[in-house]
Amino acid sequence: MSQVLVLTPGMEPHRIVSWQKAINMLFLGKVEVVEETDEVLYRSMTLTIRMPSVVRLLRFFRGIKRAVKFSRINVMTRDKFTCQYCAVKKKMRELNYDHVVPRHLGGRTNWENIVTSCYPCNAKKRNRTPDQAGMTLLSTPVKPKTLPITVHLNFGTNVPEAWASYVYWNVALEEDGPPE
Repeated sequence: MSQVLVLTPGMEPHRIVSWQKAINMLFLGKVEVVEETDEVLYRSMTLTIRMPSVVRLLRFFRGIKRAVKFSRINVMTRDKFTCQYCAVKKKMRELNYDHVVPRHLGGRTNWENIVTSCYPCNAKKRNRTPDQAGMTLLSTPVKPKTLPITVHLNFGTNVPEAWASYVYWNVALEEDGPPE
């Protein structure tokens, strides 16, 4: 296994890193090893280091607060993968994003003017404002201060056994990426 699951101090999945990064974090005192494999990375008379498979952050790193990056996946995450016109939750591949005020009317591509929409609603709205199209927005688009942390495990049914106790199974694992 060349990847290591990193848990928050509260034992929730945080991210996946390479084993080299995990070892570096261990020696910097940022993590503790929770699960390891039988594979030996280093052995001396007094020390044996095994390959970590799960590590836990020892503390939350607050660091510099960064603004949430504007991206298609973050807009859809903010909108909970729900069309903001018909209120139907869909897979990512069935959604796109829509300019509330169309670009030809001066609308910008930013948090306050982009919403998630399904293809049928986007086609119905066309190049008009929601008022012009006789449609109502589910919620006013705003720039989020934070987004929920999501960990997308792209292993299909091959989730490493050592990770099984730490992955929440109430979320379907996708074989080919984030929610579709």
